[in-house]
Amino acid sequence: MSGNDQRPRGTFLDALRSKTVSTEIGQSLPHGLRVATAYAWRFVVIAAAIGVAIWIVIQLKLLVIPFLVALLLTALLWPGFTFLLRHRVPRWLGIVLSLFGTIAVVGGLLYLAIWQITRQWGSVRDRTGAAIEQFRQYLIDGPLHLTAVQIDDMLEQAWSFAQQQVELLLSGALAIGSTVGHVATGTLLTVFILLCTLADGGGIWRWVVRLFPSDARAAVDGAGRAGWVTVINYARTQLLVATIDAIGIGAAAFFLGVPLAIPVAVLVFLGAFIPFVGAVVTGALAVFLALVYNGPWIALWMLVAVLAVQQLEGHVLQPLLMGSAVKVHPLAVVLVVAGGAMIAGIPGALFAVPLAAFINVVAVYLSRRQWKTGDRPEPEDLIWSTVPRTRRSPA
Repeated sequence: MSGNDQRPRGTFLDALRSKTVSTEIGQSLPHGLRVATAYAWRFVVIAAAIGVAIWIVIQLKLLVIPFLVALLLTALLWPGFTFLLRHRVPRWLGIVLSLFGTIAVVGGLLYLAIWQITRQWGSVRDRTGAAIEQFRQYLIDGPLHLTAVQIDDMLEQAWSFAQQQVELLLSGALAIGSTVGHVATGTLLTVFILLCTLADGGGIWRWVVRLFPSDARAAVDGAGRAGWVTVINYARTQLLVATIDAIGIGAAAFFLGVPLAIPVAVLVFLGAFIPFVGAVVTGALAVFLALVYNGPWIALWMLVAVLAVQQLEGHVLQPLLMGSAVKVHPLAVVLVVAGGAMIAGIPGALFAVPLAAFINVVAVYLSRRQWKTGDRPEPEDLIWSTVPRTRRSPA
């Protein structure tokens, strides 16, 4: 009996001694090391949570990508859609006009691009082949005195590298599926989500807010509104930037006599929605066409025009317009685009900036507790702004 009484007492004393020793060791460590350790394990937990979230998104990519595309399209269409609603156009008619108007504009641009490609493709192909052969002969007869075998080896290495990079990007572009069925399903799902957000975005948002506890609904509602305002501003600004890039580079190609000026402008417009990367790649295509079709001097002037447009975008449009619209520094824009491309290819690069801007604005709103001061963004172009005021309570 006495042994049974002493055993728990000994266990308690051992635990107390162990805790005392652990406390003494912790107190003996430098203060900076203790602070760094506290930050480190919390960072590990946050990184693990982000990793799990990314893994879930990858597993649900057939749903996530159409959903994000639909939200981005909603942000692009919303200014015109609300303009129709303010002029007493019925909601169903506003949806029809917005969708078919967008399809008409995009379809018209693609038609012009395809029409010009079919007209000039034969000439461009012949000129490209002749220019490549001329450059190959220059490498052999010129000061480098390369052999045909060396040139073939360098071309093979360059082609292999290009294929690897293209496969890396296309792996993200084909994230919604490589079969016709997957692509068709993703397209239909995108259209369905787009119709739902235009028709009843306010109801959907109120349902989402009600999923949170009552005490958190005001914060969630205000943060979501602030984030959505940023996404709309991003869509508007990126549309303006893409238009300026396309007009600038397309007009330069036209006046310099570079072939396929309209297709180049269309590609620049579409590529500009991937900040920095898209406009650079499409601008390089214009310089290449000028080089093989018009010669080095026209290619040099085309390069000057592309660089001028890029400087305008990089030093004026992006810092002033995009920086004020999404509240993200241009350096952060470059980093998130590169990171998004590495993680998810083309879709990652496309959604990186609006997603980063949304997270940044939401985090700032929550950290400043702005909902307690009554700061709840309610611009007229918010999805839920068309809901009567008596139904706007997040509770």
